[in-house]
Amino acid sequence: MSGPHRLAEGGQIDRGKPLSFRFDGKILHGYRGDTLASALMANGVRIVGRSFKYHRPRGIFTAGPEEPSALVELRRGARREPNIPATTIELFEGLEAVSQNRWPSLGFDLGAVNGWLSPFLPAGFYYKTFMWPAAWWEKVYEPLIRRAAGLGRAAREPDPDSYDTMHAHCDLLVVGSGPAGLDSALAAGRAGKRVIVLEQDFAFGGSALLDPAAREGLTDKLAELVALPEVMLLNRTGAYGLYDGLVVGAVERVADHRITPGQREVRQRQWIIRPGRIVLATGAQERLIVFPGNDRPGVMLASAATAYVARFGVAPGRRAAFFVNNDRAYDAVRQLAEAGVEIAGVIDVRPDSAAGREAERAGIPVWFGSQVSATEGAPLHVLTITPVAARLRPQMLLADLLCVSGGHDPRLQLAGQARLPFDWDDKAVAFCAKGNERIELVGDAAGTAGEGTPPHPFWEAKVSRGSGKAFVDLQHDVTADDLRLAVREGYAHVEHAKRYTTLGMATDQGKTGGLVGSAILAEAKGESIAETGLPTFRPYASPVSFGALAGAETGEHFRPKRRLALHDWHSRQGAVFVKLGLWLRPLVYSPSRDTSWAPVLAEARAVREAVGVTDASSLGKIDVQGRDAGVFLDRIYANGFSSLPVGRARYGLMLREDGIVFDDGTTSRLTEDHYFVTTTTANAGPVLEHLEFHHQVVWPDLDVQITNVADQWATFAVAGPKARAVLARITGQDLDDAAFPFMAVAETMIAGVSGRLFRISFSGELAYEVCVPSGHAEPVWEAILAAGKPFGIKPYGLDALNLLRIEKGHVAGSELNGQTTADDLGLGRMLKKKGDYVGRVLAGRPGLTEAGRLVLVGVKVDDPAQKLRAGAHLTASAEAKESLGFVTAACPTTQGEGFIGLALLRGGKERIGQRLHAADPVRGEACDVTIVSPHFVDPDNLRVKDASPVGAVEPLVLPRSVPGHHALIPDRPSDRLAEVQLAERSPDIAEIKLRRDGEAGLRRALQAEFGLDLPEPGRSAVSGALKVLSSGPGDWLVLDKQGRPGSLAVSLKHALGENASVVDLASAFGVLRLSGAKARTTLMKLCRIDLHPRVFGPGHVARTLMAQMPVLLHQVSDEPAYDLFIPSTLAQAFAEVLVESAAEYGLKLD
Repeated sequence: MSGPHRLAEGGQIDRGKPLSFRFDGKILHGYRGDTLASALMANGVRIVGRSFKYHRPRGIFTAGPEEPSALVELRRGARREPNIPATTIELFEGLEAVSQNRWPSLGFDLGAVNGWLSPFLPAGFYYKTFMWPAAWWEKVYEPLIRRAAGLGRAAREPDPDSYDTMHAHCDLLVVGSGPAGLDSALAAGRAGKRVIVLEQDFAFGGSALLDPAAREGLTDKLAELVALPEVMLLNRTGAYGLYDGLVVGAVERVADHRITPGQREVRQRQWIIRPGRIVLATGAQERLIVFPGNDRPGVMLASAATAYVARFGVAPGRRAAFFVNNDRAYDAVRQLAEAGVEIAGVIDVRPDSAAGREAERAGIPVWFGSQVSATEGAPLHVLTITPVAARLRPQMLLADLLCVSGGHDPRLQLAGQARLPFDWDDKAVAFCAKGNERIELVGDAAGTAGEGTPPHPFWEAKVSRGSGKAFVDLQHDVTADDLRLAVREGYAHVEHAKRYTTLGMATDQGKTGGLVGSAILAEAKGESIAETGLPTFRPYASPVSFGALAGAETGEHFRPKRRLALHDWHSRQGAVFVKLGLWLRPLVYSPSRDTSWAPVLAEARAVREAVGVTDASSLGKIDVQGRDAGVFLDRIYANGFSSLPVGRARYGLMLREDGIVFDDGTTSRLTEDHYFVTTTTANAGPVLEHLEFHHQVVWPDLDVQITNVADQWATFAVAGPKARAVLARITGQDLDDAAFPFMAVAETMIAGVSGRLFRISFSGELAYEVCVPSGHAEPVWEAILAAGKPFGIKPYGLDALNLLRIEKGHVAGSELNGQTTADDLGLGRMLKKKGDYVGRVLAGRPGLTEAGRLVLVGVKVDDPAQKLRAGAHLTASAEAKESLGFVTAACPTTQGEGFIGLALLRGGKERIGQRLHAADPVRGEACDVTIVSPHFVDPDNLRVKDASPVGAVEPLVLPRSVPGHHALIPDRPSDRLAEVQLAERSPDIAEIKLRRDGEAGLRRALQAEFGLDLPEPGRSAVSGALKVLSSGPGDWLVLDKQGRPGSLAVSLKHALGENASVVDLASAFGVLRLSGAKARTTLMKLCRIDLHPRVFGPGHVARTLMAQMPVLLHQVSDEPAYDLFIPSTLAQAFAEVLVESAAEYGLKLD
């Protein structure tokens, strides 16, 4: 035996596998199949914890997740977890648990003094005290309240374990594995339906585990379910939420029954399940009865006593009494008696019952029409019996166990979350839910009315005042008197009373006393229970760890990282990276990690004096084609683009609907019906959505095709007086001003690569932007550096870029802050006078045109020795308190003249030349400044329009450019036993988008030139080395697994003509092939769509999100094998996630 209360035989524990564990440092013993609660009970541990408010000693009250009292801290160090019900902890070798909410010990807790102070701590006392003196709140009251809050101690160290998420789809989800739930699962499984069964316990069977007759068929049912190919059984998995769209959240405790998870094993897994139908077979929950001392160790629910005897082979006490109002409780009487527990008697509040008479015939004393009016001892040893109706002398009864049964409530947490209607059932004395066509309730979850004498609606023993505290919520120490006080003080509604008293707000959510609380409130208000109702059920039905909710999206994977095509090059050159949204951008090149202004100024001065190059690939880039492309852009931008000549670029300003500036950038016209749009890095995604919305919803009649090409093109800005000479060495384009003036655009060869060249400047110097396919980024970048070496070229980072644009007076994100108008930024002259555009009407409203708005100005520090920082407020003087505006950006000048900045200042134009004070109280800095023009460098644009001839330059001898290969898959050894394989693919890729009225011609051309048919939506088609993937309405990706990058787009343009727009996307994607027996399961961790072979098979294509990243998913074969197309700047981040997701199955890398 593992303890003095372990029965010599019986139960479903494995007595051949003893286990040792510690509780409060003491070594105890149990068996495989025990819970911590049953093992503690077997070892004679009666007091397990202390209550929240009064620190009263508490024992084990239930046998399941509804446990309100026996909460413990589990494990140590970084894995310590508080407030875990001992009834849900599966016993394992080496388990360590500690009681909580006590000091210095469980047996002697100084916090119990709160019980003596209870007259001063009624319900809602914290709302009525701590009001005076006010100065004590932060120093005294708040620290005291915070120290008193909570029960256990959470770990302070980072969680060392890992978690993940699994997305599943099924025809039928069964929640609960009792007899009714298993029958429903069997019926659906035999019919070939996809079925998932969730069981929160580690053993399947539910109530059948406690009934010898029902247990006989349990093994056969489970064996048949396991054999059915479309049935999945998940034990240790509790459903916590039922959400809109019939989405169910559940958590599987994968490794909680071990000290630590195994290698590559997650501790817990969150399941997100999307079923066709749900069967709620969650059973019923026994209720407590309110009476003085109903919280003592030794008082427990009758059904819990049955569970400990029948399932765990433990006697909860030596001499048991029962306090009941229903016939079902007599089953517990019988089972305890058969197990050898002495039955002191049954106190039945009903005047008579058939089950009670049968117990009397078996020799068990029964007190009909009686109640328990008091208990004594901690643990319990005496209880007092009094008649319910008559005033007779109390009778004392010796017992160390009091089993309570106040009736049974269907477990309605999930039904309530689904907003199913509840009806009061007088016969069952409980609320019951009504199912619908997609949610069915079965077994006790549907209602508990049965044969025999009906239960009596008895909630509280009526005793004289001063008899002791009678609890409704055992965890939060909420008494019946607290609820009546709430009604008297105006918090009579069940939701108000809940919050005022904290009834049902503990970790158990009042599962054993929620209805009892409503009944007491109803009585106090003089209304029926049906009128009072129950509080709203909300997720989570049971506590869920933050780790399970976060899954794998923590640490490095909390947000995906977008890496530039040159990320590795920048890293090798000592770049210090900064996070800009999802992007990792080089802030400054400094092998010593110096991020002061010194290395930044060195980079910026190279641009001002000679030449520099920066990687601007994070800019948004959008391809716009179609016969109406110019008209479309005229409506999108506040300035016109249909008049833009071919081969020219124009600075564009985009407004929101409300007239506020949305974004700026350049748009270039490559051909009559082909434009190339650039956006700021921060607004790349929102601008793309803005364009798509207006194309699809507002002007669907326009013939326009929009493609995101941000990942296709790498963009480098070459800036400085020597920029023309540098580029002349690596391109055949005539760069003389007459042939290639400011804002000119050309498609040309650059360092042997077909690319695009723009004469655009963001720095205030002669500058060019070079766009090449990102697969060629590194060789072209290296060629630029080699060509610029004789001129002293330097790469420059984001800080230098920002410094240069401040000196020039260009606006960026800190000025485009969602509050500024075109006039505020000095760009009002750009707004066209004729023609409509987004934001035109509201841009003229009074609030955006009145005087006194914050306007863009320049700021120059008067004392060169003083610093200026963004965020400083501008005031009239050092003593003035009114802020006139604020500094948006600041930096030292390349000329060494101190700090300058840009600011938004009220009445800024009229203040040019004024001296103001810049105050930065957060950093404790201040200085005097002069308001100047925002254009510190080249205000007349003479540098950017420099027309000096190129002169004689020596062409750079270039090697043949070969697309650089950046390994996406992390370098790690393959597993010997691998059920998943991962490899990279490099097909040539082009996108074709249907033009208006071009479908017939497109189909003919594809068939004639390539032997290809357009696939159905969501499908693919193959012809030789070519494959077409349907990626959206009128949108297809064409792959050539043997082609040279970029050649496919050329062929398609020539063949398709005016029937479709064609965009080269050969460098836009990283392509990964995932295959093997566990490939589908690996994807289920990341993918929300249904991947079952019946739904998604070979040839299927879908766009989806995985790990917060957009993915085009294509199933290649039924191995299964999948190709995943990820934006190239996110591909490495995605590959890292995919490798971690597959690790537990064994992974082979190609």
